[in-house]
Amino acid sequence: MNHLATADYVVFFIYLVIVVGYGYWVYQRKRAKQVDTHDFFLAEGSLTWWAIGASLIASNISAEHFIGMAGSGFAMGLAISSYEWIAAATLVIVAVFFIPIYLRNHIYTMPQFLAQRYSDTVSTILAVFWLVVYVLVNLTSILYLGAIAIESLAGVSFTTCTIGLAVFAIFITLGGMKVIGYTDVIQVVVLIIGGLVVTYLALQLVAEQTGTTGVWNGMLALREQADSHFHMYFSKGQPHYDALPGMSLVLGGMWINNLSYWGCNQYIVQRALGADLKTARSGILFAAFLKLMIPLIVVIPGIAAYVLYQSGPFRAAMTDASGVVKPDHAYPVLMNLLPVGMKGLAFAALTAAVVASLAGKCNSISTIFTLDIYKKFVDKNASEQKLVNVGRWAVVVSFVIAIVLAPMLRSLDQVYQYIQEYTNFLTPGVFAIFLLGFFWKRATNRAALTVAILTIPLSTLFKFLPEVMQLVNVQIDPIPFLHRTTWVFCIDIALMIMISLTDSIRVKGLIVDRSMFRVSPSFVTGSVFIFGILAVLYSMFW
Repeated sequence: MNHLATADYVVFFIYLVIVVGYGYWVYQRKRAKQVDTHDFFLAEGSLTWWAIGASLIASNISAEHFIGMAGSGFAMGLAISSYEWIAAATLVIVAVFFIPIYLRNHIYTMPQFLAQRYSDTVSTILAVFWLVVYVLVNLTSILYLGAIAIESLAGVSFTTCTIGLAVFAIFITLGGMKVIGYTDVIQVVVLIIGGLVVTYLALQLVAEQTGTTGVWNGMLALREQADSHFHMYFSKGQPHYDALPGMSLVLGGMWINNLSYWGCNQYIVQRALGADLKTARSGILFAAFLKLMIPLIVVIPGIAAYVLYQSGPFRAAMTDASGVVKPDHAYPVLMNLLPVGMKGLAFAALTAAVVASLAGKCNSISTIFTLDIYKKFVDKNASEQKLVNVGRWAVVVSFVIAIVLAPMLRSLDQVYQYIQEYTNFLTPGVFAIFLLGFFWKRATNRAALTVAILTIPLSTLFKFLPEVMQLVNVQIDPIPFLHRTTWVFCIDIALMIMISLTDSIRVKGLIVDRSMFRVSPSFVTGSVFIFGILAVLYSMFW
Protein backbone atom coordinates (compact mmCIF):
# COMPACT_ATOMS: atom_id res chain seq x y z
CA MET A 1 0.00 0.00 0.00
CA ASN A 2 1.24 3.48 -0.82
CA HIS A 3 2.03 5.67 2.16
CA LEU A 4 4.18 8.54 3.33
CA ALA A 5 6.85 8.03 5.98
CA THR A 6 7.21 10.30 9.01
CA ALA A 7 9.97 12.30 7.30
CA ASP A 8 7.66 12.89 4.30
CA TYR A 9 4.93 14.23 6.55
CA VAL A 10 7.47 16.52 8.24
CA VAL A 11 8.55 17.96 4.87
CA PHE A 12 4.93 18.41 3.81
CA PHE A 13 4.00 19.98 7.15
CA ILE A 14 6.86 22.50 6.83
CA TYR A 15 5.57 23.46 3.36
CA LEU A 16 2.01 23.77 4.69
CA VAL A 17 3.06 25.97 7.61
CA ILE A 18 5.15 28.25 5.38
CA VAL A 19 2.38 28.76 2.81
CA VAL A 20 -0.43 29.22 5.34
CA GLY A 21 1.72 31.38 7.63
CA TYR A 22 2.91 33.62 4.81
CA GLY A 23 -0.60 33.91 3.39
CA TYR A 24 -1.96 34.86 6.81
CA TRP A 25 0.82 37.45 7.25
CA VAL A 26 0.00 39.01 3.87
CA TYR A 27 -3.69 39.00 4.81
CA GLN A 28 -3.06 40.65 8.20
CA ARG A 29 -0.95 43.41 6.61
CA LYS A 30 -3.90 44.63 4.57
CA ARG A 31 -6.60 43.86 7.14
CA ALA A 32 -6.21 47.26 8.78
CA LYS A 33 -7.80 49.01 5.82
CA GLN A 34 -11.24 48.45 4.35
CA VAL A 35 -10.98 45.80 1.64
CA ASP A 36 -12.59 46.90 -1.63
CA THR A 37 -13.28 44.91 -4.81
CA HIS A 38 -10.17 46.14 -6.65
CA ASP A 39 -7.98 45.04 -3.76
CA PHE A 40 -9.72 41.70 -3.20
CA PHE A 41 -10.05 40.63 -6.85
CA LEU A 42 -6.99 42.33 -8.41
CA ALA A 43 -4.55 43.28 -5.63
CA GLU A 44 -4.30 46.60 -7.48
CA GLY A 45 -0.79 48.00 -7.44
CA SER A 46 0.42 45.39 -4.92
CA LEU A 47 2.00 42.62 -7.02
CA THR A 48 5.60 42.87 -8.23
CA TRP A 49 6.73 41.54 -11.63
CA TRP A 50 8.11 38.34 -10.11
CA ALA A 51 4.89 37.76 -8.14
CA ILE A 52 2.82 38.25 -11.33
CA GLY A 53 5.03 35.85 -13.31
CA ALA A 54 5.05 33.22 -10.57
CA SER A 55 1.29 33.54 -10.07
CA LEU A 56 0.66 33.10 -13.80
CA ILE A 57 2.61 29.84 -13.79
CA ALA A 58 1.38 28.56 -10.43
CA SER A 59 -2.22 29.16 -11.49
CA ASN A 60 -1.67 27.53 -14.87
CA ILE A 61 0.41 24.52 -13.81
CA SER A 62 -1.68 22.07 -11.87
CA ALA A 63 -2.52 18.40 -11.58
CA GLU A 64 -3.71 18.58 -15.18
CA HIS A 65 -0.02 19.06 -16.08
CA PHE A 66 1.68 16.86 -13.48
CA ILE A 67 -0.82 14.06 -14.01
CA GLY A 68 -2.62 14.79 -17.29
CA MET A 69 0.29 16.08 -19.37
CA ALA A 70 2.65 13.45 -17.96
CA GLY A 71 0.03 10.88 -18.99
CA SER A 72 -0.04 12.36 -22.48
CA GLY A 73 3.78 12.25 -22.49
CA PHE A 74 3.54 8.53 -21.70
CA ALA A 75 0.99 7.95 -24.47
CA MET A 76 2.09 10.42 -27.16
CA GLY A 77 5.50 11.82 -26.29
CA LEU A 78 7.11 15.23 -26.57
CA ALA A 79 4.56 16.60 -29.04
CA ILE A 80 2.25 17.44 -26.13
CA SER A 81 4.89 20.06 -25.17
CA SER A 82 3.57 22.32 -27.92
CA TYR A 83 0.94 23.49 -25.45
CA GLU A 84 3.76 24.81 -23.25
CA TRP A 85 6.27 26.02 -25.83
CA ILE A 86 3.76 27.81 -28.04
CA ALA A 87 2.38 29.33 -24.82
CA ALA A 88 5.80 30.92 -24.18
CA ALA A 89 5.63 32.65 -27.57
CA THR A 90 1.99 33.55 -26.98
CA LEU A 91 2.79 35.26 -23.69
CA VAL A 92 5.18 37.61 -25.49
CA ILE A 93 2.42 38.58 -27.94
CA VAL A 94 -0.08 39.08 -25.11
CA ALA A 95 2.38 41.31 -23.24
CA VAL A 96 3.02 43.47 -26.30
CA PHE A 97 -0.48 43.81 -27.78
CA PHE A 98 -3.22 42.73 -25.36
CA ILE A 99 -2.20 43.94 -21.90
CA PRO A 100 -1.70 47.62 -22.87
CA ILE A 101 -5.24 47.73 -24.28
CA TYR A 102 -6.70 46.32 -21.06
CA LEU A 103 -4.72 48.66 -18.82
CA ARG A 104 -5.25 51.80 -20.94
CA ASN A 105 -9.02 51.21 -20.97
CA HIS A 106 -9.20 50.28 -17.25
CA ILE A 107 -10.51 46.77 -17.92
CA TYR A 108 -10.74 44.57 -14.80
CA THR A 109 -12.76 41.58 -16.03
CA MET A 110 -13.24 39.99 -19.44
CA PRO A 111 -17.04 40.48 -19.35
CA GLN A 112 -16.38 44.15 -18.55
CA PHE A 113 -14.33 44.39 -21.75
CA LEU A 114 -17.23 42.88 -23.71
CA ALA A 115 -19.74 45.27 -22.13
CA GLN A 116 -17.51 48.27 -22.76
CA ARG A 117 -16.70 47.29 -26.35
CA TYR A 118 -19.99 45.66 -27.42
CA SER A 119 -22.96 45.42 -25.02
CA ASP A 120 -24.17 44.03 -21.70
CA THR A 121 -25.96 41.24 -23.57
CA VAL A 122 -22.77 39.88 -25.15
CA SER A 123 -21.00 40.31 -21.81
CA THR A 124 -23.63 38.38 -19.86
CA ILE A 125 -23.86 35.49 -22.35
CA LEU A 126 -20.12 34.89 -22.27
CA ALA A 127 -19.90 35.48 -18.51
CA VAL A 128 -22.39 32.63 -18.01
CA PHE A 129 -20.48 30.42 -20.47
CA TRP A 130 -17.20 31.14 -18.67
CA LEU A 131 -18.68 30.34 -15.26
CA VAL A 132 -20.05 27.03 -16.54
CA VAL A 133 -16.75 26.01 -18.16
CA TYR A 134 -14.62 27.19 -15.22
CA VAL A 135 -16.68 25.27 -12.66
CA LEU A 136 -17.78 22.15 -14.58
CA VAL A 137 -14.61 21.57 -16.63
CA ASN A 138 -11.60 23.37 -15.14
CA LEU A 139 -12.21 23.45 -11.39
CA THR A 140 -13.69 19.95 -11.34
CA SER A 141 -10.90 18.38 -13.43
CA ILE A 142 -8.13 20.06 -11.40
CA LEU A 143 -9.68 18.80 -8.17
CA TYR A 144 -10.15 15.30 -9.63
CA LEU A 145 -6.59 14.97 -10.93
CA GLY A 146 -5.10 16.29 -7.72
CA ALA A 147 -7.18 13.90 -5.65
CA ILE A 148 -6.28 10.77 -7.66
CA ALA A 149 -2.59 11.69 -7.49
CA ILE A 150 -2.64 12.15 -3.71
CA GLU A 151 -4.79 9.02 -3.32
CA SER A 152 -2.18 7.05 -5.28
CA LEU A 153 0.75 8.59 -3.42
CA ALA A 154 -0.46 8.68 0.17
CA GLY A 155 -3.20 6.06 0.28
CA VAL A 156 -5.76 8.64 1.46
CA SER A 157 -9.31 8.13 0.18
CA PHE A 158 -10.40 10.05 -2.92
CA THR A 159 -13.21 11.85 -1.07
CA THR A 160 -10.88 12.95 1.74
CA CYS A 161 -8.41 14.25 -0.86
CA THR A 162 -11.02 16.34 -2.69
CA ILE A 163 -12.32 17.88 0.54
CA GLY A 164 -8.81 18.54 1.90
CA LEU A 165 -7.60 20.21 -1.30
CA ALA A 166 -10.77 22.30 -1.48
CA VAL A 167 -10.46 23.50 2.13
CA PHE A 168 -6.77 24.42 1.64
CA ALA A 169 -7.58 26.32 -1.58
CA ILE A 170 -10.58 28.07 0.00
CA PHE A 171 -8.38 29.31 2.86
CA ILE A 172 -6.00 30.96 0.38
CA THR A 173 -8.72 32.23 -1.98
CA LEU A 174 -10.70 33.99 0.76
CA GLY A 175 -7.71 36.26 1.35
CA GLY A 176 -8.08 37.74 -2.14
CA MET A 177 -5.71 38.17 -5.07
CA LYS A 178 -2.86 39.67 -3.04
CA VAL A 179 -2.67 36.57 -0.82
CA ILE A 180 -2.97 34.30 -3.88
CA GLY A 181 -0.29 36.23 -5.79
CA TYR A 182 2.36 36.17 -3.08
CA THR A 183 1.70 32.62 -1.84
CA ASP A 184 1.98 31.56 -5.49
CA VAL A 185 5.65 32.58 -5.40
CA ILE A 186 6.27 29.91 -2.75
CA GLN A 187 4.05 27.45 -4.58
CA VAL A 188 5.91 27.81 -7.89
CA VAL A 189 9.33 27.40 -6.22
CA VAL A 190 8.14 24.23 -4.48
CA LEU A 191 6.50 22.74 -7.58
CA ILE A 192 9.56 23.39 -9.78
CA ILE A 193 12.03 21.96 -7.24
CA GLY A 194 9.77 18.98 -6.51
CA GLY A 195 9.16 18.45 -10.23
CA LEU A 196 12.89 18.48 -11.01
CA VAL A 197 13.49 15.90 -8.27
CA VAL A 198 10.99 13.52 -9.92
CA THR A 199 12.60 14.10 -13.33
CA TYR A 200 16.03 13.40 -11.86
CA LEU A 201 14.87 10.13 -10.32
CA ALA A 202 13.05 9.03 -13.50
CA LEU A 203 16.15 9.57 -15.65
CA GLN A 204 18.31 7.78 -13.09
CA LEU A 205 15.98 4.76 -13.22
CA VAL A 206 16.10 4.69 -17.01
CA ALA A 207 19.92 4.88 -16.92
CA GLU A 208 20.07 1.96 -14.46
CA GLN A 209 17.96 -0.15 -16.82
CA THR A 210 20.71 0.24 -19.43
CA GLY A 211 23.50 -0.54 -17.01
CA THR A 212 24.74 3.05 -16.64
CA THR A 213 24.22 5.89 -14.19
CA GLY A 214 23.61 9.62 -14.37
CA VAL A 215 20.90 11.94 -15.66
CA TRP A 216 22.60 12.58 -19.02
CA ASN A 217 22.94 8.84 -19.72
CA GLY A 218 19.30 8.46 -18.72
CA MET A 219 18.29 11.12 -21.25
CA LEU A 220 20.35 9.46 -23.99
CA ALA A 221 18.76 6.09 -23.17
CA LEU A 222 15.34 7.71 -23.20
CA ARG A 223 15.93 9.13 -26.66
CA GLU A 224 17.24 5.80 -27.93
CA GLN A 225 14.54 3.56 -26.48
CA ALA A 226 11.59 5.87 -27.12
CA ASP A 227 12.57 7.62 -30.33
CA SER A 228 8.94 7.61 -31.47
CA HIS A 229 8.15 9.82 -28.46
CA PHE A 230 10.62 12.55 -29.45
CA HIS A 231 8.87 14.12 -32.42
CA MET A 232 6.73 17.26 -32.52
CA TYR A 233 4.77 16.40 -35.66
CA PHE A 234 2.12 13.74 -36.25
CA SER A 235 1.09 13.19 -39.86
CA LYS A 236 -2.37 11.99 -40.87
CA GLY A 237 -2.78 8.28 -40.26
CA GLN A 238 -0.55 8.16 -37.19
CA PRO A 239 -2.21 6.93 -33.96
CA HIS A 240 -2.23 10.31 -32.17
CA TYR A 241 -3.07 12.52 -35.14
CA ASP A 242 -6.59 13.25 -33.83
CA ALA A 243 -5.22 14.64 -30.54
CA LEU A 244 -2.20 16.50 -31.98
CA PRO A 245 -2.77 16.96 -35.70
CA GLY A 246 0.20 17.91 -37.88
CA MET A 247 0.82 21.59 -38.46
CA SER A 248 -1.87 22.60 -35.98
CA LEU A 249 0.81 22.10 -33.33
CA VAL A 250 2.69 25.16 -34.57
CA LEU A 251 0.02 26.97 -36.61
CA GLY A 252 -3.75 27.35 -36.63
CA GLY A 253 -5.62 25.76 -33.75
CA MET A 254 -2.72 25.74 -31.28
CA TRP A 255 -2.26 29.51 -31.60
CA ILE A 256 -6.00 30.19 -31.34
CA ASN A 257 -6.12 27.97 -28.25
CA ASN A 258 -3.16 29.69 -26.59
CA LEU A 259 -3.98 33.29 -27.53
CA SER A 260 -7.50 32.87 -26.19
CA TYR A 261 -6.27 31.18 -22.99
CA TRP A 262 -3.46 33.62 -22.19
CA GLY A 263 -4.97 36.81 -23.61
CA CYS A 264 -8.76 36.58 -23.19
CA ASN A 265 -9.11 34.48 -20.05
CA GLN A 266 -10.07 36.04 -16.72
CA TYR A 267 -8.30 33.26 -14.86
CA ILE A 268 -4.95 34.27 -16.39
CA VAL A 269 -5.16 37.93 -17.37
CA GLN A 270 -6.45 38.90 -13.93
CA ARG A 271 -2.94 38.52 -12.50
CA ALA A 272 -1.63 41.45 -14.56
CA LEU A 273 -4.66 43.77 -14.53
CA GLY A 274 -3.80 45.37 -11.19
CA ALA A 275 -0.25 46.41 -12.20
CA ASP A 276 1.26 49.18 -14.33
CA LEU A 277 2.26 48.30 -17.91
CA LYS A 278 6.00 47.88 -17.28
CA THR A 279 5.46 45.61 -14.27
CA ALA A 280 2.78 43.59 -16.07
CA ARG A 281 4.98 43.05 -19.13
CA SER A 282 7.99 42.06 -17.03
CA GLY A 283 5.88 39.56 -15.09
CA ILE A 284 4.45 38.02 -18.26
CA LEU A 285 7.92 37.72 -19.82
CA PHE A 286 9.14 35.98 -16.64
CA ALA A 287 6.22 33.55 -16.96
CA ALA A 288 7.25 32.87 -20.59
CA PHE A 289 10.75 31.86 -19.43
CA LEU A 290 9.26 29.52 -16.84
CA LYS A 291 6.94 28.01 -19.46
CA LEU A 292 9.92 26.80 -21.50
CA MET A 293 11.01 24.44 -18.74
CA ILE A 294 7.62 22.91 -17.85
CA PRO A 295 7.98 19.94 -20.30
CA LEU A 296 11.19 19.02 -18.48
CA ILE A 297 9.33 18.47 -15.23
CA VAL A 298 6.10 16.91 -16.56
CA VAL A 299 6.53 15.44 -20.07
CA ILE A 300 10.00 13.89 -19.70
CA PRO A 301 8.93 11.90 -16.60
CA GLY A 302 5.92 10.66 -18.60
CA ILE A 303 8.21 9.42 -21.40
CA ALA A 304 10.51 7.85 -18.81
CA ALA A 305 7.52 5.99 -17.35
CA TYR A 306 6.73 4.72 -20.87
CA VAL A 307 10.27 3.33 -21.26
CA LEU A 308 10.12 1.69 -17.82
CA TYR A 309 6.71 0.25 -18.69
CA GLN A 310 8.06 -1.18 -21.95
CA SER A 311 11.09 -2.71 -20.23
CA GLY A 312 9.06 -4.26 -17.43
CA PRO A 313 9.41 -2.46 -14.06
CA PHE A 314 6.25 -0.36 -14.45
CA ARG A 315 4.11 -2.92 -16.29
CA ALA A 316 1.93 -3.87 -13.32
CA ALA A 317 1.72 -0.35 -11.86
CA MET A 318 0.56 1.21 -15.15
CA THR A 319 -2.42 -1.09 -15.69
CA ASP A 320 -5.74 -1.36 -13.89
CA ALA A 321 -7.41 -4.52 -12.58
CA SER A 322 -8.67 -5.43 -16.06
CA GLY A 323 -5.23 -5.01 -17.64
CA VAL A 324 -5.97 -1.71 -19.40
CA VAL A 325 -3.01 0.70 -19.56
CA LYS A 326 -3.75 3.96 -17.70
CA PRO A 327 -1.39 6.73 -18.92
CA ASP A 328 -2.48 9.13 -16.17
CA HIS A 329 -0.92 6.77 -13.61
CA ALA A 330 2.59 7.60 -14.90
CA TYR A 331 3.42 10.50 -12.58
CA PRO A 332 1.95 9.03 -9.36
CA VAL A 333 3.86 5.77 -10.01
CA LEU A 334 7.13 7.69 -10.36
CA MET A 335 6.43 9.67 -7.21
CA ASN A 336 5.94 6.49 -5.22
CA LEU A 337 9.51 5.45 -6.02
CA LEU A 338 11.01 8.53 -4.41
CA PRO A 339 13.11 8.02 -1.27
CA VAL A 340 11.83 9.09 2.13
CA GLY A 341 11.84 12.88 2.48
CA MET A 342 11.96 13.43 -1.28
CA LYS A 343 8.54 11.86 -1.51
CA GLY A 344 7.28 14.48 0.91
CA LEU A 345 8.80 17.22 -1.26
CA ALA A 346 7.14 15.81 -4.38
CA PHE A 347 3.88 15.54 -2.44
CA ALA A 348 4.25 19.21 -1.46
CA ALA A 349 5.04 20.16 -5.08
CA LEU A 350 1.93 18.42 -6.37
CA THR A 351 -0.22 19.93 -3.64
CA ALA A 352 1.26 23.37 -4.38
CA ALA A 353 0.38 23.03 -8.06
CA VAL A 354 -3.16 21.87 -7.35
CA VAL A 355 -3.94 24.38 -4.62
CA ALA A 356 -2.47 27.36 -6.49
CA SER A 357 -4.45 26.50 -9.59
CA LEU A 358 -7.66 25.88 -7.64
CA ALA A 359 -7.28 29.18 -5.78
CA GLY A 360 -6.58 31.14 -8.95
CA LYS A 361 -9.44 29.55 -10.85
CA CYS A 362 -11.91 30.12 -8.04
CA ASN A 363 -10.83 33.74 -7.60
CA SER A 364 -11.70 34.32 -11.25
CA ILE A 365 -15.04 32.53 -10.88
CA SER A 366 -15.72 34.74 -7.88
CA THR A 367 -14.69 37.89 -9.76
CA ILE A 368 -16.91 37.24 -12.78
CA PHE A 369 -19.91 36.16 -10.70
CA THR A 370 -19.66 39.10 -8.30
CA LEU A 371 -18.85 41.97 -10.66
CA ASP A 372 -20.56 40.80 -13.85
CA ILE A 373 -23.60 38.88 -12.59
CA TYR A 374 -24.44 39.80 -8.98
CA LYS A 375 -23.67 43.52 -9.13
CA LYS A 376 -25.41 43.96 -12.49
CA PHE A 377 -28.55 41.91 -11.96
CA VAL A 378 -29.04 41.27 -8.23
CA ASP A 379 -27.86 44.29 -6.23
CA LYS A 380 -26.61 47.25 -8.26
CA ASN A 381 -26.09 49.33 -5.12
CA ALA A 382 -24.21 46.70 -3.10
CA SER A 383 -21.42 48.07 -0.92
CA GLU A 384 -17.79 47.15 -1.52
CA GLN A 385 -17.74 44.95 1.59
CA LYS A 386 -20.93 43.15 0.54
CA LEU A 387 -19.46 42.42 -2.91
CA VAL A 388 -16.32 40.99 -1.29
CA ASN A 389 -18.50 38.77 0.93
CA VAL A 390 -20.54 37.61 -2.08
CA GLY A 391 -17.28 36.79 -3.82
CA ARG A 392 -16.20 34.65 -0.86
CA TRP A 393 -19.50 32.75 -0.86
CA ALA A 394 -19.11 32.15 -4.60
CA VAL A 395 -15.77 30.49 -3.85
CA VAL A 396 -17.34 28.09 -1.33
CA VAL A 397 -20.30 27.19 -3.57
CA SER A 398 -18.02 26.55 -6.57
CA PHE A 399 -15.92 24.11 -4.56
CA VAL A 400 -19.00 22.26 -3.29
CA ILE A 401 -20.12 21.73 -6.91
CA ALA A 402 -16.62 20.58 -7.94
CA ILE A 403 -16.40 18.09 -5.04
CA VAL A 404 -19.73 16.54 -6.08
CA LEU A 405 -18.79 16.28 -9.79
CA ALA A 406 -15.12 15.23 -9.52
CA PRO A 407 -15.75 11.46 -9.08
CA MET A 408 -17.59 11.39 -12.43
CA LEU A 409 -14.28 11.88 -14.30
CA ARG A 410 -12.85 8.50 -13.23
CA SER A 411 -13.79 6.89 -16.55
CA LEU A 412 -11.39 9.13 -18.56
CA ASP A 413 -7.89 7.92 -19.57
CA GLN A 414 -6.28 11.27 -20.49
CA VAL A 415 -8.00 14.08 -18.64
CA TYR A 416 -5.64 16.70 -20.12
CA GLN A 417 -7.09 16.05 -23.59
CA TYR A 418 -10.62 16.22 -22.16
CA ILE A 419 -9.89 19.66 -20.70
CA GLN A 420 -8.39 20.98 -23.92
CA GLU A 421 -11.15 19.65 -26.16
CA TYR A 422 -14.15 20.82 -24.20
CA THR A 423 -12.84 24.27 -23.34
CA ASN A 424 -12.23 24.67 -27.07
CA PHE A 425 -15.95 24.51 -27.73
CA LEU A 426 -16.01 28.15 -26.62
CA THR A 427 -12.47 29.27 -27.51
CA PRO A 428 -12.88 30.14 -31.24
CA GLY A 429 -15.80 32.50 -30.68
CA VAL A 430 -14.23 34.20 -27.67
CA PHE A 431 -10.98 34.85 -29.50
CA ALA A 432 -12.76 36.11 -32.63
CA ILE A 433 -14.84 38.55 -30.57
CA PHE A 434 -11.82 39.80 -28.63
CA LEU A 435 -9.46 40.02 -31.60
CA LEU A 436 -11.80 42.12 -33.76
CA GLY A 437 -12.90 44.06 -30.70
CA PHE A 438 -9.27 45.03 -30.08
CA PHE A 439 -8.08 45.85 -33.54
CA TRP A 440 -11.10 46.55 -35.82
CA LYS A 441 -13.25 49.52 -34.92
CA ARG A 442 -16.03 48.46 -37.29
CA ALA A 443 -16.85 45.27 -35.32
CA THR A 444 -20.41 45.65 -34.04
CA ASN A 445 -22.49 44.37 -31.17
CA ARG A 446 -24.81 42.39 -33.49
CA ALA A 447 -21.79 40.62 -34.99
CA ALA A 448 -20.38 39.73 -31.58
CA LEU A 449 -23.78 38.58 -30.32
CA THR A 450 -24.25 36.30 -33.34
CA VAL A 451 -20.86 34.67 -32.81
CA ALA A 452 -21.40 34.33 -29.05
CA ILE A 453 -24.63 32.43 -29.70
CA LEU A 454 -23.42 30.29 -32.63
CA THR A 455 -19.92 29.21 -31.52
CA ILE A 456 -20.89 26.29 -29.26
CA PRO A 457 -23.47 24.91 -31.76
CA LEU A 458 -20.86 25.19 -34.54
CA SER A 459 -18.21 23.45 -32.43
CA THR A 460 -20.71 20.70 -31.57
CA LEU A 461 -21.66 20.28 -35.24
CA PHE A 462 -18.01 19.88 -36.30
CA LYS A 463 -17.40 17.33 -33.51
CA PHE A 464 -20.32 15.17 -34.58
CA LEU A 465 -20.09 15.90 -38.33
CA PRO A 466 -19.11 12.31 -39.24
CA GLU A 467 -22.26 11.00 -37.52
CA VAL A 468 -24.39 13.71 -39.15
CA MET A 469 -23.00 12.91 -42.60
CA GLN A 470 -23.72 9.22 -42.12
CA LEU A 471 -27.41 10.11 -42.08
CA VAL A 472 -27.07 10.99 -45.79
CA ASN A 473 -24.73 8.02 -46.47
CA VAL A 474 -21.56 10.14 -46.67
CA GLN A 475 -18.46 8.87 -44.88
CA ILE A 476 -15.94 11.39 -43.53
CA ASP A 477 -13.13 11.06 -40.99
CA PRO A 478 -13.47 12.60 -37.53
CA ILE A 479 -12.09 16.16 -37.41
CA PRO A 480 -9.32 16.69 -34.81
CA PHE A 481 -10.42 19.27 -32.26
CA LEU A 482 -7.56 21.67 -33.10
CA HIS A 483 -8.73 21.64 -36.72
CA ARG A 484 -12.31 22.17 -35.53
CA THR A 485 -11.06 25.14 -33.53
CA THR A 486 -9.48 26.64 -36.65
CA TRP A 487 -12.54 26.09 -38.83
CA VAL A 488 -14.97 27.54 -36.29
CA PHE A 489 -12.67 30.51 -35.67
CA CYS A 490 -12.50 31.27 -39.42
CA ILE A 491 -16.29 31.01 -39.74
CA ASP A 492 -16.73 33.28 -36.70
CA ILE A 493 -14.35 35.89 -38.13
CA ALA A 494 -16.13 35.79 -41.52
CA LEU A 495 -19.53 36.15 -39.84
CA MET A 496 -18.40 39.09 -37.73
CA ILE A 497 -16.92 40.91 -40.72
CA MET A 498 -19.98 40.37 -42.93
CA ILE A 499 -22.49 41.38 -40.24
CA SER A 500 -20.43 44.37 -39.13
CA LEU A 501 -20.15 45.69 -42.68
CA THR A 502 -23.93 45.59 -43.06
CA ASP A 503 -24.55 47.43 -39.77
CA SER A 504 -24.90 51.18 -39.81
CA ILE A 505 -24.96 51.47 -36.02
CA ARG A 506 -22.15 53.46 -34.46
CA VAL A 507 -19.91 51.13 -32.45
CA LYS A 508 -18.20 51.71 -29.11
CA GLY A 509 -14.47 51.66 -29.72
CA LEU A 510 -11.59 51.38 -27.28
CA ILE A 511 -8.67 53.70 -26.74
CA VAL A 512 -5.95 52.18 -28.93
CA ASP A 513 -2.90 53.88 -30.40
CA ARG A 514 0.45 52.64 -31.69
CA SER A 515 2.47 54.15 -28.84
CA MET A 516 0.85 51.61 -26.48
CA PHE A 517 2.70 48.77 -28.22
CA ARG A 518 6.23 50.12 -27.80
CA VAL A 519 8.44 47.92 -25.65
CA SER A 520 11.73 48.44 -23.82
CA PRO A 521 15.09 47.16 -25.16
CA SER A 522 15.29 44.67 -22.26
CA PHE A 523 11.89 43.25 -23.19
CA VAL A 524 13.00 42.89 -26.82
CA THR A 525 16.16 41.06 -25.70
CA GLY A 526 14.18 38.65 -23.52
CA SER A 527 11.66 38.01 -26.30
CA VAL A 528 14.37 37.27 -28.86
CA PHE A 529 15.97 34.83 -26.41
CA ILE A 530 12.66 32.99 -25.95
CA PHE A 531 11.96 32.72 -29.68
CA GLY A 532 15.56 31.60 -30.24
CA ILE A 533 15.19 28.75 -27.75
CA LEU A 534 11.90 27.72 -29.37
CA ALA A 535 13.55 27.65 -32.81
CA VAL A 536 16.28 25.35 -31.46
CA LEU A 537 13.81 23.02 -29.71
CA TYR A 538 11.57 22.60 -32.75
CA SER A 539 14.58 22.13 -35.04
CA MET A 540 15.93 19.36 -32.79
CA PHE A 541 12.70 17.43 -32.29
CA TRP A 542 10.56 18.09 -35.34
